[in-house]
Amino acid sequence: MSRRIVLATGNPGKARELGALLAGLDMEIVPQSDFDVPEAEETGLTFVENAIIKARNATARTGLPAIADDSGLEVDALKGAPGIYSSRFAGPGASDRDNVDKLLAELKGVADAERTARFQCLLVFMKHDKDPTPLICQGTWEGHILHAPRGEGGFGYDPVFYVPSHGCAAAELAPEVKNRLSHRGQALRQLVEQLKNFGK
Repeated sequence: MSRRIVLATGNPGKARELGALLAGLDMEIVPQSDFDVPEAEETGLTFVENAIIKARNATARTGLPAIADDSGLEVDALKGAPGIYSSRFAGPGASDRDNVDKLLAELKGVADAERTARFQCLLVFMKHDKDPTPLICQGTWEGHILHAPRGEGGFGYDPVFYVPSHGCAAAELAPEVKNRLSHRGQALRQLVEQLKNFGK
């Protein structure tokens, strides 16, 4: 019988990516929306703090083990911004397009060589809400910020994140290629290795 694990995200793009990457495990991944779990307030000052807050919220409300991620974009020319505020860079309730437009406006006039950036992903797995030793995995994806959006795939900042190894924007990559390269893919592969023995 497969173990059930709740996925602590309300972001459908993220849920799709995580679900695809976890498909090989003998586990049933259930989104927290199936349990009407309210979104946790992300009061942490780091990705890992926010991921733990989200995982603890989901496992406390469902009684199931939980996986949560907190991820975002760090842009060197903006001293690491938008960072933990990536999903709400243009304000509360901002759309992906709003956030991308604000990012491009902030980088107006910044030379290509100084548009270095990276996606960070911190993934947390908690067995229960009092788990003193949550599993923590990190993935980092290096790239540059383009001057205009490209591609139709992905979500978030993918249309302006240039992937040097493939000569295109993250939004132009096939989903399976993106999952292989991405910060979330890297962190999740680490987590999958650690979860293989979970529940045995």
